[in-house]
Amino acid sequence: MVSTIALGADHAGYELKEALKGWLINHGFHVLDLGTHSTESVDYPDYAALVGESVADHKVERGLLVCGTGIGMAVAANKVPGVRAALCADLYTARMSREHNDANVLVLGGRLMGAEMAADILHAWLEADFAGGRHARRVDKIADIERRHPEGRR
Repeated sequence: MVSTIALGADHAGYELKEALKGWLINHGFHVLDLGTHSTESVDYPDYAALVGESVADHKVERGLLVCGTGIGMAVAANKVPGVRAALCADLYTARMSREHNDANVLVLGGRLMGAEMAADILHAWLEADFAGGRHARRVDKIADIERRHPEGRR
């Protein structure tokens, strides 16, 4: 069972992050809120890195990131070795990101959905378990790619 989740958002995702933080706390999760803490303009890669590093360093079990579309956060978070950040917009992709990809960071678009839909997606993601089997082989291949490119390439 996941107990602690790191949260991060930029200014465009701040309001949805706050709503989901309340949902998580109300459902018994511990939350590590890494910011941002207002709607003042900030740079999303900073928060993607904070959450990604918290997950990769095993300070938390999973992470949640929110920006306007989710695209920037997903791209940035996936640069952190060990992070498998999945941008999800519905219940099916949320479940599959866990079952097939063992996603450890959920990314949402704050300008694309309301708090109720986002909470449903978050719930589906938290409830799903990694299926292992043939999917474990594929996740291992993702880790192999990271090992072959430790410094990243452009």
